[in-house]
Amino acid sequence: MDQWRIVLLGERDAGKTELAVQTSYDPTIEDAYRKQFIVDNRMCFVELIDTAGQDEYTTLQEQWIREGQGFALVYSIASRSTFDRLEVFYQSMQRLKGNPVFMLVGNKCDKTSEREVSKDEGAALARQFGCEFIETSAKTAQNVERAFTNLVRELRRARYPEPHIPLKEKKKCLIL
Repeated sequence: MDQWRIVLLGERDAGKTELAVQTSYDPTIEDAYRKQFIVDNRMCFVELIDTAGQDEYTTLQEQWIREGQGFALVYSIASRSTFDRLEVFYQSMQRLKGNPVFMLVGNKCDKTSEREVSKDEGAALARQFGCEFIETSAKTAQNVERAFTNLVRELRRARYPEPHIPLKEKKKCLIL
């Protein structure tokens, strides 16, 4: 069984806790949530590390990044400030992990009437970062499992790369 440690990074009020537990918001410094689920017919165990978004916990964030295997950069589609601060988390991941496995998560997509960040902006930032992008709603559970499933797939690809199999030389056909 695969075991993964996924760190949820983002500003306060981005919805990291809701994604981890899909319940009401409770401000945290760090909480770990454990989930078992099946991805591509293989059982996996995921420990989700819900981090604080506040600047005063920068030292702890660095520790969480060092210990993480995969990352979800989370922002709220209803809060421009949570989106604008993603670069800080991205730079920390790059500095501490080199080439991390991560995805961009636009949370709270159920709040379309309060949207401050367009889906196109999220997709463009994901292209800039070179990662997958998904919009979720922890409130309605829309795409939450899909986000973690896709992240586990990316972690597996990074850990177990497919061996390079050289292409067989094409045989020429002779018609008589």
